[in-house]
Amino acid sequence: MNRTLRVATAVARELWLPVLLVAAWWWLSAGSTSIYWPALSEITGRFVDLWFFDHLVEDALPSVIRLVAGFGIGFAAAVALGLLLGSLPALEDATRPLVEFMRALPSVALLPIMMLLLGTDDDMKVITIAFVSTWPILLNTVEGVRSVDPVLRQVAAGYRLSTWHRIRFLVVPAAMPQVFAGARVALSMSVVAMVLTEMVGSPGGLGYFVLDSQRTFDIVAMWTGLIVLGLIGYAANKAFGLVEARVLAWHRGYTKQKEDQR
Repeated sequence: MNRTLRVATAVARELWLPVLLVAAWWWLSAGSTSIYWPALSEITGRFVDLWFFDHLVEDALPSVIRLVAGFGIGFAAAVALGLLLGSLPALEDATRPLVEFMRALPSVALLPIMMLLLGTDDDMKVITIAFVSTWPILLNTVEGVRSVDPVLRQVAAGYRLSTWHRIRFLVVPAAMPQVFAGARVALSMSVVAMVLTEMVGSPGGLGYFVLDSQRTFDIVAMWTGLIVLGLIGYAANKAFGLVEARVLAWHRGYTKQKEDQR
């Protein structure tokens, strides 16, 4: 019972403000005759018609697949490269200017080059998302590896652990909190990159749906697309939070134990 009450309290604390804002939007937009600011009741009615279930399969699902694929590729590449650079300070110092240069490039500026090299199909979209998501994770991974407690490194050396075991049982767990901090930033950037690539790429996806609705002056449909984008972003963030809580459960317990000892 206590657990159920805690869950209900947590849900209420998280949703009370969105529910209040939606209610205010519904009330303030009631009877609106503006083409640009339609009534929320009209948007919700059109939302059901559009997204249950034709456009959900045709546009939303492909967007989610591209987001997951691009973010997954970027995450794997960034962690692997970050472990390498963090373990070799000389190599990290040599590549730091290049990494900072690539990180500073906005995704919008990359689109013309990506389209020239890869076309406008799914490959371009996935690779652009992967490229954008790589750099925050990479930099945080490097910092996480370099911040491993020197005492722990000495203990590992004293026990003569192999390089693989040091990486697996010491470096990776110690770096994971910062890796996930960078991944959370990268996830929001990936959603932005997903929308941008779909707006300029081949037809299909949420970005194209929103842009096409705006071009054809179907403003109500455009608003429904924006709502779907927001829901996907929220769901992606919650799913990421669940994975983070599972992977870093040991870290939360360790941090709580240290606070209790103070």
